[in-house]
Amino acid sequence: MSIRDVYIVDAVRTPIGKFGGAVAAVRPDDLAAHVVRSLVDRTPELDPARIDDVYFGDANGAGEDNRDVARMAVLLAGLPVSVPGVTVNRLCGSGLEAVIQAARAIAVGDASVAVAGGVESMSRAPWVVQKPERAFPAGHQQMYSTTLGWRMTNPKMPAEWTVALGEGAELIADRHGITREQQDAFALDSHRKAAEAWAKGHYDAEVVPYAGVDLARDECIRESSTPEALARLKPAFRAGGSVTAGNASPLNDGAAALLLVDEEGLRATGREPLARIRSSAVTGIEPQLFGLGPVEAVRRALAKAGKGFGDLTTFELNEAFAAQSLGCLAQWPDLDPAVVNPRGGAIAIGHPLGASGARLAGAVAHQLAAAGSGTGLAALCIGVGQGLALVLER
Repeated sequence: MSIRDVYIVDAVRTPIGKFGGAVAAVRPDDLAAHVVRSLVDRTPELDPARIDDVYFGDANGAGEDNRDVARMAVLLAGLPVSVPGVTVNRLCGSGLEAVIQAARAIAVGDASVAVAGGVESMSRAPWVVQKPERAFPAGHQQMYSTTLGWRMTNPKMPAEWTVALGEGAELIADRHGITREQQDAFALDSHRKAAEAWAKGHYDAEVVPYAGVDLARDECIRESSTPEALARLKPAFRAGGSVTAGNASPLNDGAAALLLVDEEGLRATGREPLARIRSSAVTGIEPQLFGLGPVEAVRRALAKAGKGFGDLTTFELNEAFAAQSLGCLAQWPDLDPAVVNPRGGAIAIGHPLGASGARLAGAVAHQLAAAGSGTGLAALCIGVGQGLALVLER
């Protein structure tokens, strides 16, 4: 069996909203439907009935994104009912996992045209209550927030594995001697680059605002922030620590989607592809050190593609925390930091969990198209200790 080339024809995303902000009133299935519909509308030569499958990442799935949000997006977007949909969950890496699974299906001939993406509404993530062991309990019942982090944790899990995500970032800062000042400087740079990219129109080709929502650009960008303002913020996870709300990614709402095709599918779109998928890799690591998950995944993905750090034109590394991003970058001495997140990262843009990986892959594809040629990489750390990476080229 021959392996087919897989191309990214287009990629779109919503502006990323802040927790409780402009997008909070929009259901996640509607957000997902919006990017799917926008993607199809931007390729009018493609008959939507030719889409073999829709893969969507979603990290929560406990609220309005329940019962296979990918299929719901297909139906709400008005695609033919013959188009199926599957929802995948690799927590923070779910959107990128969706892209990889769609690409794999095309590569082995199971599909010719696929949509892959991700969605998350952290604002609308519900509280949940466990079912009582017997009917009509007399006492109070514990309610859990599903917005982020560990919940209903299995007591068999070692305590060192189940620390808060922010404490995991503190552990990385301890291990690699990353200071508060370094983290704050990294965060400021993320906001500066994102603001400049929006001002220069670099996001115009990929962002599709949601009708009826007054949000034209990512809501969490703070170009007016200063070192002094960040220095005043208190540590959020540990007394005397260095991880704050200012040097961590926020809670967010948003969606992203990509159109993937083989050669036959490419002809059906009548378009030139943005990029071609070369390789991917996933790895595991101790859960409390989840932030370093991309280190080995990136190395493996590059090796599979026959590439090195010196070959990279652009590298979108998800900024869950400044400490974890800096911890990863320290492990890649051959990487030119100038190619990393050239248009800002998640600290400024936002991190809607299930959507982030698809956003990163789409950003790399658009950047490669703008450059005309090159090699790009998208990577994320993943809660509970995993790393995921994807290599693209043009």
